[in-house]
Amino acid sequence: MPETLRAGTGVAALLALLALAGGASPQDAPAGGDLQQQLRASERSQADVESAGRAAGERARAAAAEESRLRTARSAALARLRDAEAATARSAEKLDDLSRRRRAVEAALKQRTDALAPMLALMERLSLYPTALLLTVPAPPEQAVRGLLVLEAVGRGLEREAAELRRQTQELADLAQAVEAATPDYVDSLRAQQDLARALDRDLAAAREQRSEADTAASELARQAAAEAAKARNLRSALAELDRQRKLHEAEQSRAEAQRAAAARPRGAADETAKEAAARSPPPQAAERAGATTQPVVGTIVKPWGAPGEGGPAAGVTYHAPPAARVVAPCSGRVVFSGPFRSYGLITIVDCGHGYHFVLAGLDRLDVVPGRAVAAGDPIGVMPGWDPRSAEPRPGLYVELRRDGEAVDPTPWLRGRG
Repeated sequence: MPETLRAGTGVAALLALLALAGGASPQDAPAGGDLQQQLRASERSQADVESAGRAAGERARAAAAEESRLRTARSAALARLRDAEAATARSAEKLDDLSRRRRAVEAALKQRTDALAPMLALMERLSLYPTALLLTVPAPPEQAVRGLLVLEAVGRGLEREAAELRRQTQELADLAQAVEAATPDYVDSLRAQQDLARALDRDLAAAREQRSEADTAASELARQAAAEAAKARNLRSALAELDRQRKLHEAEQSRAEAQRAAAARPRGAADETAKEAAARSPPPQAAERAGATTQPVVGTIVKPWGAPGEGGPAAGVTYHAPPAARVVAPCSGRVVFSGPFRSYGLITIVDCGHGYHFVLAGLDRLDVVPGRAVAAGDPIGVMPGWDPRSAEPRPGLYVELRRDGEAVDPTPWLRGRG
């Protein structure tokens, strides 16, 4: 039989089978050429799908690689910035100490000068005409002698005062010279810090452009929760509202995941699934011990936990930091609040998990939004600037750690880490 006849017979048989399977008559079946075109179109469509899948995978891998590169660059930039901030802190502390001593000497000198001012005229006349002044006073000789002795004692006291006045004047001049000499180091270190801060800001802007749609959706939910928390009367109520919103969201997610899992798994596997979930979730104590924390800012604690204050013992700690210092997340977790709150000013709250929240207040700028996942050490904001040569109050970063809404001592979490 010729090859063409066999091929035609095979195609005809295939068409007949397809027609019978589809419930149609052979007259309704497509011609052999049409079927081949459909098959080729299907193959091209499948190839397009596979190509699109490969392209999507490559884009995902490229995005992950870029995110990793940006995180590495950001970490390196932040490390350089913190070294520069430490240098600025040393210069600022020295300049601040000199300026405070200078202001103290100025105040003491003014007080001493004001006390001596009424006596300066008498001191001058006594030094020039001591005998003539005594003779002009109508008094018996013995009283005149006693007056002379008293004047001599007063004169010696005034001489001591004058010597102390000269010493303080010289000390003031020396301090003014020291402030002038220390200023260039401070200005140079601050300029280097500002240059590195701008580089870090560029890295942060690049990272924001890599934000995923899922992260944006999570941020929207977190912003809604933060908006409700901002209406609270105090910090404890705000944390309670944030926790309530988190539990509602988690419950909704758990129900959706349970429904999907129930539809996908065979009967009788629920207990095994629960056991696996429990095995994957470590107990809170283990997670707390394993949690990494870091000091939130370069600086020193100037007001420790429990220090007395107008409102009672301090519920947190206060840091003094260099001007415009970068503030970082003290723990890994998720930002649940970022914005102004009551008398605290601009604050950020990081949910560290297992009922722990770090509250950071006193910032001048916030670089994170609610819903953002952060690692310990990620930059979250900037402290206000200040001039150590001025008498303006020095800004401080206030840090609270709360467990289940109750303030606890954050010092053990932050000690020895930078």
